[in-house]
Amino acid sequence: MSPVLISVIVTTYNRPDALSAVVEACFAQDDLGFEIIIADDGSGHNTQQAVAALQARAPVPLRHVWQEDLGFRAARARNLGTLDARGDYIVFLDGDCVPQRNFISQHRKLAQRGHLVQGSRILLDEAATRRVLDQHIDLGALDAATKLAWRRQGGLNKVLPLLLTWPDLGRTSKRFSWRRIKSCNLAVWRDDLERVNGFDESFLGWGHEDSDLVVRLYHAGVMRKDGAYATEVFHLWHRENPRDQETSNRATVLRRHAERATLAVKGLRA
Repeated sequence: MSPVLISVIVTTYNRPDALSAVVEACFAQDDLGFEIIIADDGSGHNTQQAVAALQARAPVPLRHVWQEDLGFRAARARNLGTLDARGDYIVFLDGDCVPQRNFISQHRKLAQRGHLVQGSRILLDEAATRRVLDQHIDLGALDAATKLAWRRQGGLNKVLPLLLTWPDLGRTSKRFSWRRIKSCNLAVWRDDLERVNGFDESFLGWGHEDSDLVVRLYHAGVMRKDGAYATEVFHLWHRENPRDQETSNRATVLRRHAERATLAVKGLRA
């Protein structure tokens, strides 16, 4: 069954230029059966101004949820976005991941009950990212020759998934893995999120709250589906977040996997 309304939850924190590029690409989708919720992890006035400007010309519903800046709290920001969402299918997208023009329509094609879809990404280097943002380059309008040239120059880490689209065949596996899970491009049915109480806000700092979600979904009966060669986004370069909590967060995921946990300790229902 295809979702009727898709909710795109875009997380952001004090990067209005990248956020604007992402949302403008959402406006150019070939399928407008979606809404956008900007899930803001405590950005300042510049982001609020950017969002207001985007709302003024949005072709789809666009709302902004915000929380106080108390450090990295992406899990809570995504939960706030989920609580505000009105769609039956949710696509999580980071505010530095620019979607191609068929991003929504491809996610709609891959949506399948009992499954989540792990989307794919193409990394831009620092120079290419600066050029895109400074010159307001429309990544969705790049032709094949330009994409190949950017790849040869090192601006893109790969190009083949931008040139070829694989149909909805062979995308699921009976073997489960929580590795390489990225919530920067992740699609989940809303009722599945509610079943496991959403993201777990008890995770501190950067790292693995997305893996924890997928592990709990798996133990609740939701399988993983690969969205490569269909759902690619352009991931703009940024400095890495501090990863001082990564080791302990990973240990928590491993423990919960062993315990076959399904519910977030602190999630949608607090």
